[in-house]
Amino acid sequence: MSFVVSHFVRCLLVSAGIAVGTLCLAAARPDLVLRGTVNGSQNHQYIELPFDVPDGIERLTVVFHYTGKEERTTLDLGLESPQGFRGWSGGNKDTFTISNTDATPSYLPGVIGPGKWKVLIGVPNIRPKSISSFEAQVYFDRGGTLSSLNDPPLRQEARWYRGDFHMHTGHSDGRCASQTGKDIPCPVFVTLEAAVRRGLDFIAVTDHNTISHYDALRELQPYFDKLLLIPGREITTFQGHANLFGITQFVDFRVGGNTVPDMNALLRTAKRIEAFVSINHPNAPSAELCMGCGWQPSPGADMSLVSAIEAVNGGAEEGPYSGTSFWEKQLQTGRRITAIGGSDNHHPDWPLDQTGSVGSPTTVVYAPELSAPAILEGVRMGHVFVDLTGSSGRLLEVTASVGQAKGMMGDVLHAPRGIQATVNLHVAGCRGALLRVSLDNQMTPPWRLDKIGGDDQTFNFTWPSDGRYHWFRADVIALDGKLQLLGNPIYLNDQAIPAAGQ
Repeated sequence: MSFVVSHFVRCLLVSAGIAVGTLCLAAARPDLVLRGTVNGSQNHQYIELPFDVPDGIERLTVVFHYTGKEERTTLDLGLESPQGFRGWSGGNKDTFTISNTDATPSYLPGVIGPGKWKVLIGVPNIRPKSISSFEAQVYFDRGGTLSSLNDPPLRQEARWYRGDFHMHTGHSDGRCASQTGKDIPCPVFVTLEAAVRRGLDFIAVTDHNTISHYDALRELQPYFDKLLLIPGREITTFQGHANLFGITQFVDFRVGGNTVPDMNALLRTAKRIEAFVSINHPNAPSAELCMGCGWQPSPGADMSLVSAIEAVNGGAEEGPYSGTSFWEKQLQTGRRITAIGGSDNHHPDWPLDQTGSVGSPTTVVYAPELSAPAILEGVRMGHVFVDLTGSSGRLLEVTASVGQAKGMMGDVLHAPRGIQATVNLHVAGCRGALLRVSLDNQMTPPWRLDKIGGDDQTFNFTWPSDGRYHWFRADVIALDGKLQLLGNPIYLNDQAIPAAGQ
């Protein structure tokens, strides 16, 4: 057996930074390529391919190919670190990835330390006169990009996708009944099955401060191939809670301690590693009733580092604990921060008609495809409405046009003084409710209020611009005033302070 090591200059990954997807690896050059041959004399032997891992690597991925399968040649695959065995997948995988948070099933997550690593090859079968050529491509990831737990997008279609951005499993304080009815820490699988029953397209499991659930999610994603699993965790501090999405590396949550002096230090770290930040239940009570749940950072947080606010939390859809008023105050200061919802579910076996069950509320995101980068970018852009009823098909679409320019919720249109802006609203599944449109957050009385008389209905109006900064926002409310759908604004004339990443 012989092999050579080739070095390549690594190119940027495609698809907005999917860290380990097969499609991205195909578009990038590996950091190392280990090549060699196996002949018939090496049948029933084991081969080691040593390679050096530099310092600072957060994820290691291997893609393995070999020839001779038509002659029944079989090569098994494994990995060893300087500290010992890291996994053996035999002949059932040609690609695997490991990081300190998660790994492909068959392999162990853990620190990717520098030193001499080895790709392991077993030879369970090769005929006496056969020769097999192999190639092991090794990719190093130093972090700083969005992570996906799947390879290609689950769907390649531009549409509205329905999901839940806030839920807990047995990796933190999620509970459910065992087979004998005992109250136990709930397995991740149960939460995912509840999301399937709701008919969701995506979820983010956001266990408190931990990163252990990523390994379970990576194992389950291939089985749940209609449900996108977005990496997330809830950063729980004594001064407020926030969800971090799209990254898997550990982030120190100990605000007020020696390593994280204040909330802004944590938010700056999140920005550096390109995590998507959303403040959770900002108006929730704190103290003994809900320790640290309300958003009360000291000193005050730099809101330019925040991309979204959980305006609707399961169980606190309206009233003093709702996050809507906190979000609206940010709009009044000129910040374009996206409103989202999250069930904050801790009991996935709750019936779906119960408030706070998985997908209640549902966040609905317009995205070009069903992938973690696309969904998070849709949220960042404000292409979002929140369905407080957790329905499977209610729709709230708001678009506007100024001359030839068009935009949807979250977009900014330039409208000079005296120019007409045309706003179109499309609602579905809301017969008998009211469509409430506010201008610059004017709610009482609303700037416009229309009865929805059909199952699929369109409204439109024009507005002469004064050239100043304004925003329109639409909601759907029941006849008793209860909020059903919450929409994000369309902005006219960009005089606002953008949210993080905008």
